Amino acid sequence: MDIGSRDAFERMGTLGIEEEFYIVDEAGHPTAGIDDLIYGSDPPDPLVDRLDHELFQFTIETQTPLIERPADAAAKLATVREALVDHAADHGYRIAAAGLHPTAKWRELDHATKERYRAQLDRIQYPQHRNTTAGLHVHVGVDDADKATWIANHLRWYLPPILALAANSPFWNGFDTGLASARAKVFENLPNTGIPTAFEDFEAYQSFERRMVETGSINDRGELWYDVRPHTGHGTVEVRTPDAQADPDRVLAVVEYVHALVLDLAERYDDGETLPSLRREFLDENKWRAMRYGHDASFVTRSGEDTVPLGTFVENESERLGVDGIREVIDTPSGAATQRRLLDEEGADALRESLVLS
Repeated sequence: MDIGSRDAFERMGTLGIEEEFYIVDEAGHPTAGIDDLIYGSDPPDPLVDRLDHELFQFTIETQTPLIERPADAAAKLATVREALVDHAADHGYRIAAAGLHPTAKWRELDHATKERYRAQLDRIQYPQHRNTTAGLHVHVGVDDADKATWIANHLRWYLPPILALAANSPFWNGFDTGLASARAKVFENLPNTGIPTAFEDFEAYQSFERRMVETGSINDRGELWYDVRPHTGHGTVEVRTPDAQADPDRVLAVVEYVHALVLDLAERYDDGETLPSLRREFLDENKWRAMRYGHDASFVTRSGEDTVPLGTFVENESERLGVDGIREVIDTPSGAATQRRLLDEEGADALRESLVLS
């Protein structure tokens, strides 16, 4: 049974970025393309062993190589994205990005035939059949397994503001959900998702992984789809809460913040700090606020006694950690707001086009 190892946690501060995208046709409509892009051809060098697909035949995923220095993230991300766009174009496709494709209708789209996904569809049924979501996952290397578990525990309060900043999926199945991130709510209908409980230490987390496989609750550890987790294969803390983004600058802003946050929490762990912990119910409330309101959300503070608007949170965190990207994100309309404006002012064609990577 592959449940990873404590020994995987050996490097501090490395980065990895996973992005889920949509394969679309010339007009931006979803189209099945994994047979051509994954199985029917060899990808260009930057995508070798870094290209996979997800549940539907119109969803595709990339992974950057290991990023040793945060300063290299922009170039590494651009190389992978450009290679994917070129690979798709060579086969008559385009690539789009958002938390949900605004006009994709899951009943009309084909699922992948890979055995892993067939097993998930059989076990989970309706919630997985309609799971047309696409996310952004950020891995940050941590040099100790217990430290990684502690960091993941304390990252939980920060996940809703991160989601609010990245909210980019107001439309699902062709209609306006009224949410800023409908992806997060659609995805939460699956088992083993959302904000997890805290784990006492790495042994407790690894024991949980093992029990979930042994009891037949999951087929492998990769099916623990929580918003944050110690990744026992890569030796990272993985943040999985943001919506996918067409704009690489928004991706890099999230990556910069998550990286700085993990390093800050690692220092606090090394210093033996004790941090306040908010009840799980308040964490879930904060995530709901992020899903519903996006940039306009306010969050219950870690003390549980008051709330903080997202804009204030961003200003405080930018000053505290010395990051700039999330300031630029909050100073511009959210992805959700921009999608709604485009649909209202210019129509569905313009909306779809806005999500296509150039």
